[in-house]
Amino acid sequence: MGWALEVALLATCLSVSSLAEAARAVEQALRGPGLEAARRAVALIVGRETAALDPAGVSRAAVESVAENLVDGVVAPLFFAALGGAPAALAYKMVNTLDSMVGYRNARYGEFGWASARLDDAANLLPARLAVPCISAAAGLLAGRGGPAWRMARRDARRHLSPNSGFPEAAVAGALGLRLGGPNIYHGDLVPKPWIGDGRGEAGPRDIRRACDLMVLAALVALAGSVGLTALI
Repeated sequence: MGWALEVALLATCLSVSSLAEAARAVEQALRGPGLEAARRAVALIVGRETAALDPAGVSRAAVESVAENLVDGVVAPLFFAALGGAPAALAYKMVNTLDSMVGYRNARYGEFGWASARLDDAANLLPARLAVPCISAAAGLLAGRGGPAWRMARRDARRHLSPNSGFPEAAVAGALGLRLGGPNIYHGDLVPKPWIGDGRGEAGPRDIRRACDLMVLAALVALAGSVGLTALI
């Protein structure tokens, strides 16, 4: 019963299928209903303002969301589960959810959300970096691009404004041959985020599907690593 309960609790911490479904809804909107529907779909999974995004901007936002949420929704919960079981994974998700709710640098949450944002940064310090070999291994298996993913993470990860998000984002940029990041509008303010990667600047619906495939395989690699870590501990 204990094992069954722990597996059930841990399952609530992982979001592989829901993340893939949300990203593919953006892809389907771009291929079908059109740009306005795609903007509404991508607004559900990103924090930036989407009303003025062109198709390439919508696609890039979806790819970046898949990359960053691979850590929050897969690698980090599995990492903490390996260390302390489902309770540790649930504790991580509490920290991560609190950051998602109030960890914003704006007038309303700037001071109130500071502690949760810093706590989330600390919790993701190792998982974000562990995501790089997972993504690189998956990229190597899918398209023989493990080397570019690894090299781009080493080169551009620390250019991101976040201490952690740049690692999975740069690895995905290298794996898919894309240029991600760049200036975006958050809560009415233009945030001059740097560009990450040196590939194509025009992402498209196909890149969203490729990012989802990469994420699913990287999640399996992370699961294997988590099982191995648990065995060692």
